[in-house]
Amino acid sequence: MSTPLRRTATAVVAATLSLGLLAACGDDDPAPTAGDPTTATSDASDPTDGSDGSDATDTPSGSATATDSPAPKVIPVYYVGDTPGGDRLFREFTQSAGVDPLVAAAAAVTAGDPVDPDYRTSWPSGRFASVEEAGGAIVVEVEDEDWLGRGDLDRAQARLAVQQLVYTLQGAVGDRLPVKVEYDGKPAPTLLGVPVGAGLKAAPQLDVLALVNITEPAEGTVVSGTITATGRASSFEATVPWSIEDSTGKEVLEGFATAEGWTDKLYPWETQIDLSDLAPGAYTLIARTDDPSNGEGGGPTEDTKRITIE
Repeated sequence: MSTPLRRTATAVVAATLSLGLLAACGDDDPAPTAGDPTTATSDASDPTDGSDGSDATDTPSGSATATDSPAPKVIPVYYVGDTPGGDRLFREFTQSAGVDPLVAAAAAVTAGDPVDPDYRTSWPSGRFASVEEAGGAIVVEVEDEDWLGRGDLDRAQARLAVQQLVYTLQGAVGDRLPVKVEYDGKPAPTLLGVPVGAGLKAAPQLDVLALVNITEPAEGTVVSGTITATGRASSFEATVPWSIEDSTGKEVLEGFATAEGWTDKLYPWETQIDLSDLAPGAYTLIARTDDPSNGEGGGPTEDTKRITIE
């Protein structure tokens, strides 16, 4: 059994303010994270899972206003994290409570307020002037001319930041729509120094995503008994080793899950973990890619979630 950490819609509203598009939203509306039952619906419609998004529902059209009050929707947000191969994108979920999902998604990317402290955003401070779905594309309007250039980002950081935006916006609408960038009402030539004149598409998963990602339990979840851990991975022979460490870093449980595939993209994995023999307290769940090289290739990719056993 698990009780996920909940974030109130205040966080979404604060992020939306950074976008410059405030929508009506109640501060007491809870926003589910990856452990909530509603997450499964969002997970299924995230096009990065390999679907074409054709079964996605609640697709927004245009930017939110105070009179729109869109229904809450769980959306995937991609953040940057460290891996042995350099920076990659990790996914966690938030809720667009009373806010257009595209508005909430773009605001989450630029605000950089993930629940997991291991994640971050590469975006410089600032905001988009608008974001909407129009003409079979997702259109973002850049407000600050400085965002057309790389600024303090190196080339690799800029390209990953752009993919962070693309993956998140496509996840919000549940479709692999191209992302078009405008500045001053006209097509922009670049975004963070990356050419965007022809529109942006999602790069191959294995080029930009972390090779393992935990979906459930979410960061900060309170758990007991037997839990179901889920996520995505591209790991050698589809094997996803996992372990649980106590607050001192001592390993107290270990096992492995088997993903539905490997080699060409990230595939779902799921496993049952019996926590009943562990004392109440703070623990960390770690999922890894399998490493047949025994560290010679830089070591396995890891994702961690801090949990509390009650």
